[in-house]
Amino acid sequence: MSLTDPVADFLARIRNAVHAKHQKVDVPASKLKLELARILKEEGYIANYKATEEQGHKLVRVYLKYGPDEEAIISNLARVSRPGCRVYVGRNQIPRVLGGMGINILTTPKGVMTGRQARKEGVGGELLCEIW
Repeated sequence: MSLTDPVADFLARIRNAVHAKHQKVDVPASKLKLELARILKEEGYIANYKATEEQGHKLVRVYLKYGPDEEAIISNLARVSRPGCRVYVGRNQIPRVLGGMGINILTTPKGVMTGRQARKEGVGGELLCEIW
């Protein structure tokens, strides 16, 4: 099975698991997905993640996070740049998500980072997704 857009698949699996109130979700592993999971954890959107292997397949297991009343921390994830329509931004064009309430994730020459980090580092890149 080959995925044309593994990042969109990653986001969809997390979105579906959050809506179904699952505690964790497994996604096929890749370096980029590990970086996305790392940022989600650093920004407090997920409880944890770990790289694991089952039946010879490498997986990223993402542990979802809910508030005290079982409300999801992640209200939405949106893919911005897609394989059919890439979206690149310069360091001065990085958009704010919900007036700073959400985050966006970029791939830059200095690695995968949030829009806030990219502004601080003074780099632009491909705008992968927005999370709020």
